[in-house]
Amino acid sequence: PQGSEKAKTFVHAFLKRSMPKMKDEAIQDMLARKAVVLEHYPKKKTKQKRKKTKGFTAKQRRELRLFEIEPEQQRYAIFLPLHELWKQYIRDLCHGLKPDAQPHMIQGKLLKADLHGAIVTVTKSKCPSYVGITGIILQEFKHVFKIITKEDKLKVVPKLNSVFSLELDGFISYIYGSKFLLRASERSAKKFKLKGTIDL
Repeated sequence: PQGSEKAKTFVHAFLKRSMPKMKDEAIQDMLARKAVVLEHYPKKKTKQKRKKTKGFTAKQRRELRLFEIEPEQQRYAIFLPLHELWKQYIRDLCHGLKPDAQPHMIQGKLLKADLHGAIVTVTKSKCPSYVGITGIILQEFKHVFKIITKEDKLKVVPKLNSVFSLELDGFISYIYGSKFLLRASERSAKKFKLKGTIDL
Protein backbone atom coordinates (compact mmCIF):
# COMPACT_ATOMS: atom_id res chain seq x y z
CA PRO A 1 0.00 0.00 0.00
CA GLN A 2 1.19 3.48 -0.86
CA GLY A 3 1.84 6.10 1.80
CA SER A 4 -0.23 9.25 2.07
CA GLU A 5 2.38 11.44 0.36
CA LYS A 6 2.79 9.00 -2.52
CA ALA A 7 -0.97 8.75 -2.86
CA LYS A 8 -1.31 12.55 -2.89
CA THR A 9 1.42 12.84 -5.53
CA PHE A 10 -0.22 10.12 -7.65
CA VAL A 11 -3.66 11.74 -7.45
CA HIS A 12 -2.23 15.19 -8.27
CA ALA A 13 -0.35 13.79 -11.27
CA PHE A 14 -3.40 11.83 -12.38
CA LEU A 15 -5.63 14.91 -12.22
CA LYS A 16 -3.04 17.02 -14.00
CA ARG A 17 -2.85 14.47 -16.81
CA SER A 18 -6.62 13.99 -16.97
CA MET A 19 -7.40 17.73 -16.93
CA PRO A 20 -4.43 19.45 -18.59
CA LYS A 21 -6.27 22.78 -19.00
CA MET A 22 -6.93 23.14 -15.26
CA LYS A 23 -4.51 25.22 -13.19
CA ASP A 24 -2.61 23.77 -10.21
CA GLU A 25 -4.49 26.03 -7.77
CA ALA A 26 -7.80 24.68 -8.96
CA ILE A 27 -6.57 21.11 -8.64
CA GLN A 28 -5.36 21.80 -5.08
CA ASP A 29 -8.75 23.34 -4.30
CA MET A 30 -10.50 20.21 -5.56
CA LEU A 31 -8.24 17.99 -3.44
CA ALA A 32 -8.96 20.09 -0.35
CA ARG A 33 -12.64 19.16 -0.58
CA LYS A 34 -11.81 15.45 -0.34
CA ALA A 35 -14.17 14.66 -3.24
CA VAL A 36 -13.19 14.56 -6.88
CA VAL A 37 -15.71 13.89 -9.67
CA LEU A 38 -14.07 13.17 -12.99
CA GLU A 39 -16.09 13.89 -16.10
CA HIS A 40 -16.14 11.19 -18.67
CA TYR A 41 -16.27 12.09 -22.34
CA PRO A 42 -17.23 9.02 -24.35
CA LYS A 43 -15.79 8.75 -27.80
CA LYS A 44 -18.27 9.46 -30.51
CA LYS A 45 -19.02 6.37 -32.46
CA THR A 46 -18.61 6.93 -36.14
CA LYS A 47 -21.46 5.44 -38.06
CA GLN A 48 -20.32 3.20 -40.79
CA LYS A 49 -21.83 4.24 -44.07
CA ARG A 50 -23.55 1.46 -45.88
CA LYS A 51 -22.02 0.84 -49.20
CA LYS A 52 -24.58 1.03 -51.95
CA THR A 53 -24.53 -1.97 -54.16
CA LYS A 54 -23.61 -0.74 -57.58
CA GLY A 55 -25.48 -2.31 -60.45
CA PHE A 56 -24.13 -3.04 -63.87
CA THR A 57 -23.49 -0.18 -66.25
CA ALA A 58 -25.26 -0.11 -69.62
CA LYS A 59 -22.03 -1.22 -71.29
CA GLN A 60 -21.66 -4.17 -68.91
CA ARG A 61 -25.27 -5.20 -69.48
CA ARG A 62 -24.67 -5.21 -73.22
CA GLU A 63 -21.47 -7.22 -72.85
CA LEU A 64 -23.18 -9.76 -70.58
CA ARG A 65 -26.22 -9.83 -72.93
CA LEU A 66 -28.55 -9.67 -69.95
CA PHE A 67 -31.59 -8.53 -71.93
CA GLU A 68 -31.10 -10.63 -75.03
CA ILE A 69 -33.52 -13.49 -75.67
CA GLU A 70 -31.79 -16.59 -76.97
CA PRO A 71 -32.97 -17.78 -80.42
CA GLU A 72 -34.20 -21.12 -79.04
CA GLN A 73 -36.41 -19.19 -76.59
CA GLN A 74 -37.99 -17.04 -79.30
CA ARG A 75 -41.17 -19.08 -79.57
CA TYR A 76 -44.69 -17.64 -79.33
CA ALA A 77 -46.09 -20.68 -77.49
CA ILE A 78 -43.62 -20.26 -74.62
CA PHE A 79 -45.01 -16.80 -73.79
CA LEU A 80 -48.74 -17.59 -73.98
CA PRO A 81 -48.86 -18.31 -70.20
CA LEU A 82 -47.31 -14.85 -69.68
CA HIS A 83 -50.19 -13.37 -71.70
CA GLU A 84 -52.73 -15.21 -69.51
CA LEU A 85 -51.06 -13.78 -66.41
CA TRP A 86 -51.15 -10.31 -67.94
CA LYS A 87 -54.88 -10.58 -68.66
CA GLN A 88 -55.56 -11.54 -65.05
CA TYR A 89 -53.33 -8.69 -63.87
CA ILE A 90 -55.30 -6.12 -65.94
CA ARG A 91 -58.65 -7.52 -64.77
CA ASP A 92 -57.54 -7.19 -61.16
CA LEU A 93 -56.12 -3.72 -61.82
CA CYS A 94 -59.34 -2.48 -63.39
CA HIS A 95 -61.59 -4.36 -60.93
CA GLY A 96 -62.95 -6.46 -63.76
CA LEU A 97 -63.58 -5.13 -67.26
CA LYS A 98 -67.34 -4.92 -66.92
CA PRO A 99 -69.56 -3.52 -69.70
CA ASP A 100 -70.56 -0.57 -67.52
CA ALA A 101 -66.94 0.34 -66.68
CA GLN A 102 -65.92 3.90 -67.50
CA PRO A 103 -63.55 3.88 -70.54
CA HIS A 104 -61.49 6.85 -69.27
CA MET A 105 -60.92 5.03 -65.96
CA ILE A 106 -59.67 1.90 -67.71
CA GLN A 107 -57.57 4.01 -70.07
CA GLY A 108 -55.96 5.77 -67.11
CA LYS A 109 -55.07 2.43 -65.53
CA LEU A 110 -53.63 1.08 -68.77
CA LEU A 111 -51.42 4.15 -69.21
CA LYS A 112 -49.46 3.16 -66.11
CA ALA A 113 -49.85 -0.61 -66.35
CA ASP A 114 -47.05 -3.03 -67.12
CA LEU A 115 -47.43 -4.16 -70.73
CA HIS A 116 -45.11 -7.18 -70.63
CA GLY A 117 -47.30 -10.05 -71.81
CA ALA A 118 -49.88 -7.93 -73.66
CA ILE A 119 -50.85 -8.84 -77.23
CA VAL A 120 -50.61 -5.72 -79.36
CA THR A 121 -51.03 -4.87 -83.03
CA VAL A 122 -49.32 -2.08 -84.91
CA THR A 123 -52.27 -0.26 -86.48
CA LYS A 124 -50.47 2.81 -87.84
CA SER A 125 -46.88 3.70 -88.51
CA LYS A 126 -44.92 6.09 -90.69
CA CYS A 127 -42.97 3.01 -91.77
CA PRO A 128 -45.51 0.78 -93.62
CA SER A 129 -43.50 -2.41 -92.98
CA TYR A 130 -44.44 -2.28 -89.29
CA VAL A 131 -48.21 -2.03 -89.86
CA GLY A 132 -50.01 -5.28 -89.09
CA ILE A 133 -47.37 -6.77 -86.80
CA THR A 134 -49.17 -8.61 -83.99
CA GLY A 135 -47.61 -10.37 -81.05
CA ILE A 136 -46.84 -10.52 -77.35
CA ILE A 137 -44.74 -7.74 -75.84
CA LEU A 138 -41.68 -9.42 -74.33
CA GLN A 139 -39.67 -6.33 -73.48
CA GLU A 140 -40.41 -2.65 -73.24
CA PHE A 141 -37.59 -0.14 -73.46
CA LYS A 142 -37.69 3.62 -73.59
CA HIS A 143 -37.91 3.80 -77.39
CA VAL A 144 -38.94 0.32 -78.57
CA PHE A 145 -41.17 -2.68 -77.94
CA LYS A 146 -39.79 -6.17 -78.52
CA ILE A 147 -42.66 -8.31 -79.82
CA ILE A 148 -42.79 -12.07 -80.52
CA THR A 149 -45.18 -12.93 -83.37
CA LYS A 150 -47.15 -16.13 -84.00
CA GLU A 151 -44.56 -16.97 -86.63
CA ASP A 152 -41.93 -17.13 -83.82
CA LYS A 153 -40.18 -14.02 -85.08
CA LEU A 154 -38.86 -11.40 -82.66
CA LYS A 155 -39.68 -7.93 -83.95
CA VAL A 156 -38.24 -4.68 -82.59
CA VAL A 157 -40.82 -1.95 -83.21
CA PRO A 158 -40.01 1.69 -82.42
CA LYS A 159 -42.59 3.56 -80.37
CA LEU A 160 -42.01 6.84 -82.17
CA ASN A 161 -44.38 7.44 -85.08
CA SER A 162 -46.37 4.25 -84.33
CA VAL A 163 -49.84 3.52 -82.97
CA PHE A 164 -50.50 0.21 -81.21
CA SER A 165 -53.83 -1.37 -80.27
CA LEU A 166 -54.52 -3.93 -77.57
CA GLU A 167 -57.78 -5.75 -76.93
CA LEU A 168 -58.99 -7.41 -73.75
CA ASP A 169 -62.51 -8.68 -73.01
CA GLY A 170 -63.94 -6.55 -75.82
CA PHE A 171 -62.23 -3.36 -74.65
CA ILE A 172 -59.87 -1.94 -77.29
CA SER A 173 -57.25 0.59 -76.29
CA TYR A 174 -54.84 2.52 -78.50
CA ILE A 175 -51.29 3.37 -77.52
CA TYR A 176 -49.71 6.36 -79.22
CA GLY A 177 -46.06 5.40 -79.11
CA SER A 178 -44.81 8.98 -79.45
CA LYS A 179 -46.42 9.71 -76.05
CA PHE A 180 -45.01 6.51 -74.56
CA LEU A 181 -41.30 7.30 -74.83
CA LEU A 182 -40.63 6.19 -71.28
CA ARG A 183 -39.35 3.11 -69.52
CA ALA A 184 -42.06 1.01 -67.88
CA SER A 185 -40.80 1.92 -64.40
CA GLU A 186 -40.85 5.66 -65.22
CA ARG A 187 -44.29 5.50 -66.80
CA SER A 188 -45.91 4.14 -63.63
CA ALA A 189 -44.97 7.34 -61.77
CA LYS A 190 -45.72 9.82 -64.56
CA LYS A 191 -48.78 12.04 -64.55
CA PHE A 192 -50.38 11.99 -67.98
CA LYS A 193 -52.41 14.90 -69.26
CA LEU A 194 -56.05 14.11 -69.89
CA LYS A 195 -56.07 16.07 -73.14
CA GLY A 196 -53.29 16.47 -75.60
CA THR A 197 -52.43 16.51 -79.26
CA ILE A 198 -52.64 13.11 -80.91
CA ASP A 199 -50.27 12.47 -83.75
CA LEU A 200 -47.92 9.84 -85.06
